Amino acid sequence: SAVEAALAALRRAAQSGANIMGPSIAAARAGVTTGEWAGVMRAVHGEYRGPTGVSQAPSNRTEGLEEIRDAVDAVSARLGRRLKFLVGKPGLDGHSNGAEQIAFRARDCGMDITYEGIRLTPEEIVARAREQDVHVVGLSILSGSHLPLIEDLMARMQAAGMGHVPVIVGGIIPDDDAARLTAMGVARVYTPKDFQLNTIMMDIVGLVVPGAAAA
Repeated sequence: SAVEAALAALRRAAQSGANIMGPSIAAARAGVTTGEWAGVMRAVHGEYRGPTGVSQAPSNRTEGLEEIRDAVDAVSARLGRRLKFLVGKPGLDGHSNGAEQIAFRARDCGMDITYEGIRLTPEEIVARAREQDVHVVGLSILSGSHLPLIEDLMARMQAAGMGHVPVIVGGIIPDDDAARLTAMGVARVYTPKDFQLNTIMMDIVGLVVPGAAAA
């Protein structure tokens, strides 16, 4: 009851524009968690989404990508629409460079990419994947929280009727954890040793239509 009262006082202060320091200190003393405090701030003020620098516009950077672009075009023709690839960063990991490199290269290879930046929840990622009817979901996690986040996401994918959509994961992932992710149904696991972006792109093509990358 003390926590609920402290959160209510915090919410009133945030909504009225009053100084929130006093209610925040009272909330901490009542045992309010950082997540609960932040939840009130997000509910009142919304949540900032920083720009990622990845445009969805078609790219003219095609040098050396002709083979992959041809494969993407062929698979897209078989699918009846452009191969749709969602790149997500679940959890509190703020390092977006790797995810952006993947999204850039996927766009340059002719894929229709969706990338909305960092700090997404598994629920948000699955909702977006379902809304856009994506063909592949790629997740970048460098925070070490890959096991619980992926377990949550895979369960939500199944519940949303998207268990057939391949999920790939990249990050700082020990071999034992990679095996556990594979057991959860993850199609591919990439670590820093897998730095050949073009290989990853061809893997994506092959996951959407098995055998297409080699054809």
